[in-house]
Amino acid sequence: MEDMTILEAIIIAIVEGLTEFLPVSSTGHMIIAQNVLGVESTEFVKAFTFIIQFGAILSVVVLYWKRFFQLNRTPLPEGASPLKQFLHKFDFYWKLFVAFIPAAVLGLLFSDAIDAMLERVEVVAVMLVIGGIFMLYCDKIFNKGSEDTKFTEKRAFMVGLYQCISMIPGVSRSMATIVGGMSQRMTRKAAAEFSFFLAVPTMFAATVYKMYKLFKEGGTEIIMDNMTALIVGNVVAFIVAMLAIKFFISYVTKYGFKAFGWYRIIVGGLILVWLLMGNSLEMV
Repeated sequence: MEDMTILEAIIIAIVEGLTEFLPVSSTGHMIIAQNVLGVESTEFVKAFTFIIQFGAILSVVVLYWKRFFQLNRTPLPEGASPLKQFLHKFDFYWKLFVAFIPAAVLGLLFSDAIDAMLERVEVVAVMLVIGGIFMLYCDKIFNKGSEDTKFTEKRAFMVGLYQCISMIPGVSRSMATIVGGMSQRMTRKAAAEFSFFLAVPTMFAATVYKMYKLFKEGGTEIIMDNMTALIVGNVVAFIVAMLAIKFFISYVTKYGFKAFGWYRIIVGGLILVWLLMGNSLEMV
C-alpha cells in the first residue's frame, strides 16, 4: 500500500529541491508541506524526506564536478612524510571528511530523538523565527576583515560542529554550515560552496542510514510499494536543486542573507500564530 501519492511526492520533492541549499531549512519546509498535504507521518514518509536528498546532492556533484573530482597538485616541501603527501593530495576530501565527523557521530547517537522532533511543527516554527533573527545580523557579526584563505583541518572541524545544530528541525543545515564557514573567515560565496560540498557526504550518509533502518525493520515491502514515489522524488529534487543553487550563489554574493532572515521570521511567525489559535496545518 502506498504511503503517499505521486503528486504528494512531487510537491514535497519540489520543496526539498528549492530549500535544501537555501538557509531556510529544507526539513522544516518538508514537514510543513507534509502537514498541509495531510500526509501521515509513517516510517516511510520520515525516510522519504531524507532519501530524496540524494537527488539534491547529485546536483552539487554535477554543477561542481570539476572541483569535486580534482586532486591537489601543488608541490610540498622536500622530505614530507608519505602520510602528509597523501593528505595533501586528497586535501579537499580530507577536509570534507573532518567536517563530516561531528554530524556522523551525533546523528548515530541521537537518531531517535531527531526522528521524534520531525513530528513537532511548533519546533520548526520557533527555530525558523530564531534562525531568521540571527540571519539579519550574521553578515555584520562574521564578515569582518579580509578572507583567510588557509582553510585548515581545525576550521573544517569547526564548520562540522556548526552543522550539528541543524539536526534540530527548522535550523537549516545550509544556514548552520554557511555561518560556520563565515565564523572561520570564509567569504559568503566560499562558505556557501563549502556548505554545498559538505552536504554530499552528510546527506548521502543520512540517506544510506535511513534506507538501512527501513530494511532492518522489515521495510522492504514498503520501499517496493513506494519505489515510484522515491524515484520521482529524487529526479524532481535533482532538477529543482540545480536551479536553486545557481540562484542562491548569485544572490547571496551580491545581497547577503537579510531577505532569507525576514522570510524565515514571517513564515515561522505565521505558523506560530496559526497554531496558537488552536488550528492545525492540515488542509485535507
